[in-house]
Amino acid sequence: MKHNASRRQVLQGAIAIAIVVGFDLVNREWVTSASAASEFESLPPLDGILYTDATTRNAAADDFGHLVRRYPTALLKPGSVEDVVRIVRFARSHKLKVAARGQAHSTYGQSLLEAGIVIDMGTLNTIHSIDTQRAEVDAGVLWSQLLQASLEEQLTPPVLTDYIELSVGGTLAVGGIGGRSHRYGVQVDNVLSLQVVTGAGNLETCSREQNRDLFEAVLAGLGQCGIIVRATVRLVSAAQNARVFLLFYNELAALTRDQRLLIAQKRFDYVEGQVVPDDSGGWRYLLEAASFYTPPNEPDNASLLAGLSYNQGTQQIEDKSYFDFANRLAPTVAFLKENGAWFYPHPWLNLFVPGTAVDRFVGEIVSDLTLADTGQGPVLLYPVATDRLKLPLFRVPNEEIVFLFSILRTAPPDASAIASMLADNRTFFERNRDSGGYRYPIDAVPFSQADWKQHFHPVWGRLVSAKRRYDPDNLLTPGQGIF
Repeated sequence: MKHNASRRQVLQGAIAIAIVVGFDLVNREWVTSASAASEFESLPPLDGILYTDATTRNAAADDFGHLVRRYPTALLKPGSVEDVVRIVRFARSHKLKVAARGQAHSTYGQSLLEAGIVIDMGTLNTIHSIDTQRAEVDAGVLWSQLLQASLEEQLTPPVLTDYIELSVGGTLAVGGIGGRSHRYGVQVDNVLSLQVVTGAGNLETCSREQNRDLFEAVLAGLGQCGIIVRATVRLVSAAQNARVFLLFYNELAALTRDQRLLIAQKRFDYVEGQVVPDDSGGWRYLLEAASFYTPPNEPDNASLLAGLSYNQGTQQIEDKSYFDFANRLAPTVAFLKENGAWFYPHPWLNLFVPGTAVDRFVGEIVSDLTLADTGQGPVLLYPVATDRLKLPLFRVPNEEIVFLFSILRTAPPDASAIASMLADNRTFFERNRDSGGYRYPIDAVPFSQADWKQHFHPVWGRLVSAKRRYDPDNLLTPGQGIF
């Protein structure tokens, strides 16, 4: 069943909901059809479509993690920003929860909700303008779409996530980290302004100069104070090509030492790292670095590699177009979808580890880690210079260099195996927390409200104040479990 914009059709749909489920949306009780239908009478006409059929609701009950299921009452595919305003105001008046859904790439139910309204932001997907320094885009635009459009003007977003089929609004709600974060910060650090629908149902424009408290509460704010509907993001000049270097190491300390050197010297445009299996069943370490260029200017390989401690003779060097490098995960994702692994549970772990503790912390975990523990998912380790990070709610250790350590697990559809991975995630989180570390909260770590208070310390009070001001009825994004 789906509902078009007319009031009569909305009312008919509401009656159908009541007949099928007999549920009072406000009081959470089983009721007569007439009572349930009456709750929708005040819903104004929509430009988009409100879906209440079981198939759509079932699809919206899951995310990429496939670990948590929460069934919404309805899903809105908005036809306009005004639809988002209308549905939030309706939800507020009827005491319903609301969650915005981009690509639902969260792994532990963060974008899900029970018995509320999910807003599928994918229908708000217009690139409104691109000029020499910025792009104005709807929240549902994918980074891949923006990149393709900006490259036509020889421009690129400064920071791209490794997987670029994510929505602009989705990554800006959490941070958005990539291999250029050592130069440009994370994606939220490159936002110039936003249009936001607050939990109070108001459409607001915010930036560092206008409504700064809302701007800083929404960027990396995990959806707690507002729904991003449009963003103006920074662009920089794009090179045509990328020369990609894969350098292998036997020792973790040698890898992290070289990573620190490279980001301090800004020798490469892009720097990441991985923990990869070796032929003996153990692990070795990989530095992935790229230098961007436009012919006839080409990188000097000898200068780029001078003084590094990788295993000589194991290096792999390849030239790609800039877009192919940014989109390099596409063949892997296609393969994982084809063999079904993409649709398995993903109890991911993402931790920001203090630079002073990274060798010990990662070394201890890797010493006991097996391929079965990861489900053959990648293990990432890459450096971030914290002086590039500007937003208060994006939490990282208080050191000049921190490392993102990620175990992007794929689990078999087995409850005991999943429970074991989640327990390990919690153990690793606590060990890192006790060393001054933080989690990057897109992952699957069981978290309490006390954990959240500690996570946001010392800016917890700012978040609470912003929540009270912009989402006074606590409507938004309950799947995070913060409030």
